[in-house]
Amino acid sequence: MAAVGVKDNLPTPLEATSEPPPLFDGTTRLYTCYTCPFAQRVWITRNFKGLQDEIKLVPLNLGNRPAWYKEKVYPENKVPALEHNGKIIGESLDLIKYVDSNFGGPSLLPDDPAKREFAEKLIAYTDTFNKTVFTSFKGDTVKETGPAFDHLENALHKFDDGPFFLGQFSLADIAFVPFVERFQIFLLEVFKYDITAGRPKLAKWIEEINKIDAYKQTKTDPIELVEFYKARFLAEQCTCQQVF
Repeated sequence: MAAVGVKDNLPTPLEATSEPPPLFDGTTRLYTCYTCPFAQRVWITRNFKGLQDEIKLVPLNLGNRPAWYKEKVYPENKVPALEHNGKIIGESLDLIKYVDSNFGGPSLLPDDPAKREFAEKLIAYTDTFNKTVFTSFKGDTVKETGPAFDHLENALHKFDDGPFFLGQFSLADIAFVPFVERFQIFLLEVFKYDITAGRPKLAKWIEEINKIDAYKQTKTDPIELVEFYKARFLAEQCTCQQVF
C-alpha cells in the first residue's frame, strides 16, 4: 500500500543566491516547483509509491532560479527533473513512467494489456487536452472546452471496476489531474462554467481523487491560481511565465 498520510516537511524553494545541494552524491532528487502542474505529476507519483524518503524534493523558485541548475543539473532549465544514479531525467510524462518502473511501492500501471494500451492512448492525449483548454481562455471558452471534457467523461466509461480511468488509480489519472484541478477552479471562478455539470463520471473521478493523500498534499492554492491565470491568459499584455 502507499504511504497513507505521510506528509513532507516541504523545503523552502531555492533561489538565485542559494547554494546547490551536493550534486551527484548518490542522493535521488526531484527538482520541482510547488506550483508547476508538470512537476506535480511526478510529485504525486513519488508520494503514492511511498518514496518520500528515497526521493528528496528540491524545489526551485522558477521566477528567480539559480544559475547552477542550468549549468550543472539540467540544461533545459525547467522542472521536473530527476537526479538518479548519476544522471538526469526530464519530461513529466517520461518521469512518471520512470519512477513507477524503477522504484518500489505499488505499481501505477495494471498488468491487463487492454488497460495498459488505453493508458498509453490517454496519456498521449494530455497535450491536446491541455492545449485545447488553454487556448479556449481567449475564445468561446465553454464551447471550445466542452469536447475536451467530454473526452474525459467518455474515457471514464471504459472500465467499470472503479472510478478512475483504468478502474484503479494509475498513471493515467496522474497525467491529467494537475491540469483538471486548475481548469476546474479557473473555469468556475472566471467563466462560471462547471466542468462536472452533465458529466457524472468526471464529477465522481474528481471526488475520489481528492480522497487520495498522495494527491491532496500537492494541490495548489486556488486563490493564487485564479489570479495567476487571469494575469497570464486574460490580460492584454503579459510577460508572466507559465508556472501554475
